[in-house]
Amino acid sequence: MEALEGYWEDTDNAAKIQKEKSILEETVFSVKKVEDLYEEFFILTDFATKDDDESSALEAFGVFDNFIKYYSELEKKALLSGEVDPNNAIVSINAGAGGTESCDWAQMLYRMVTRWAEHRKFSCQILDQQVGDSAGIKSVTFMVNGNFAYGLLKSESGIHRLVRISPFDANKRRHTSFASIFVVPELDDTIEIKIEDKDIKIDVFRAGGAGGQGVNTTDSAVRITHFPSGIVVTCQNERSQVQNKAQAMKVLKSRLYDRAMAEKRAKEKEIESEKKEIGWGSQIRSYVLHPYKLVKDHRTSYEVSTAEKVLDGDLDDFMAAYLQWMACGD
Repeated sequence: MEALEGYWEDTDNAAKIQKEKSILEETVFSVKKVEDLYEEFFILTDFATKDDDESSALEAFGVFDNFIKYYSELEKKALLSGEVDPNNAIVSINAGAGGTESCDWAQMLYRMVTRWAEHRKFSCQILDQQVGDSAGIKSVTFMVNGNFAYGLLKSESGIHRLVRISPFDANKRRHTSFASIFVVPELDDTIEIKIEDKDIKIDVFRAGGAGGQGVNTTDSAVRITHFPSGIVVTCQNERSQVQNKAQAMKVLKSRLYDRAMAEKRAKEKEIESEKKEIGWGSQIRSYVLHPYKLVKDHRTSYEVSTAEKVLDGDLDDFMAAYLQWMACGD
């Protein structure tokens, strides 16, 4: 198909087809890998039992571990059946009440998500960021580019709670901090979100914070306010106002889509919107670093004691537990 005349002229359509091709190739590879490992395991166990071959038995254990790894990935993909699950993800992290403590926690969550993305060889691009007054970040919005980025990262949407001995407290007291993660899918042109000009206000301003030549010397940053929903998005990462406006519109459309889907789910389940105050009683996951180590997801009840590994991006098991929990109807 790439050889067809004019294929690469429509760059957006070509990129979409290449992404679909990549997803299919990835799935076919995983299926073939599972089949090969399954066959190899039984060949090795046959050698081990018939010939009393210890080396074949040991090799079979390694093959079995690999089989479980690839099978788990396929199982996860089978649960990612939503219309926008294969899409890139737009992630927003906001510090809760608590000043420096919460801003530092928001920075830790940003590192956790981006480390997870790095492990999967996904790319990340910051769209907007507000640094904390003393440490950390007040908020950050960034794009995660990769196959099924949204389908996997949607498990992280909600309030995250941290309990630790504060590095900012001279008396070394235990503190509890909150921050939120909000994940929406990046939308392509196949999903139409209509935005009327009369419903939005576009402001331009000088980008703040560190930046390259030209980034914070002109009015290149863009803020879009959507009056009907009250949603406000900003983008100041790109050098030009045109690029920032395009990115901000993309984020706005994604958030409007996510809100529409949330309202639909709320009507179906006859429940109120899940969006809550960033504070006590509303957290989806707790991270305890003192007096013991524990990370527990309060929706699925999945928990581990390896808190440092989780904060370094080891989220796959939490995501798998969430997908299974959702498939079972909450």
